[in-house]
Amino acid sequence: MSDNPVQLALELPHRPAHGAEDFLVSDCNRAAVAAVDRWPDWPHPAMALVGPPGSGKSHLVDVWRSRSGAPVLAAAGLDDGAASRFGQGRALAVEDIDRGIADERALFHMLNVAAEQRLSVLLTSRRAPGEFAIALPDLRSRLRAVPLLSISGPDEALLRALLVKLFADRQLAVEPHVVSYLALRIERSTEAAARAVAEVDRLALASRRKVTRALAAEALARLAADGAGS
Repeated sequence: MSDNPVQLALELPHRPAHGAEDFLVSDCNRAAVAAVDRWPDWPHPAMALVGPPGSGKSHLVDVWRSRSGAPVLAAAGLDDGAASRFGQGRALAVEDIDRGIADERALFHMLNVAAEQRLSVLLTSRRAPGEFAIALPDLRSRLRAVPLLSISGPDEALLRALLVKLFADRQLAVEPHVVSYLALRIERSTEAAARAVAEVDRLALASRRKVTRALAAEALARLAADGAGS
């Protein structure tokens, strides 16, 4: 094996998130990405992007926002004026509806306006709307009728590609076996991948060592120790 690490190439299709970052596409998110790509040709005025933490919901919202010009609101901050904030693309995104909706009537009114005026609303949630409590019956019924765009946590292919991208962003040349080592040992989430790469980078800089499997193992051990002590 050569002593010089080889820069890995991304094999998965990806798109730039308009200067923010690359949004990687794999089987775990392909259907949701395709549905977002079809905008504004949606079969329903609202769509719900549903997936666990770290699955890339906010990243995909950012891709959609860049295309549609949609303002992005937090469900916890909705108020009476929310329905008046549709962007130039006649679109609006509302994030984290499962984590608390400040004004349920405001969200219900927004969905009504979207249906009446042929506007678009993209919602995000960690759970399907039928799986958490909604006090307003009309809103509960409306949300349960919204088509779901499901995203699962990163699959192995996506996790490996994400690690490659995160290392490349830091201008680190890493051999494939190091990426494989990390992918098999970290939680399958974008946050876990980012933490692992950041710790590997920090440790490599501090020790002035190349990124090897031994260094990656040390980085994971440090992260585990920090987690146990928090």
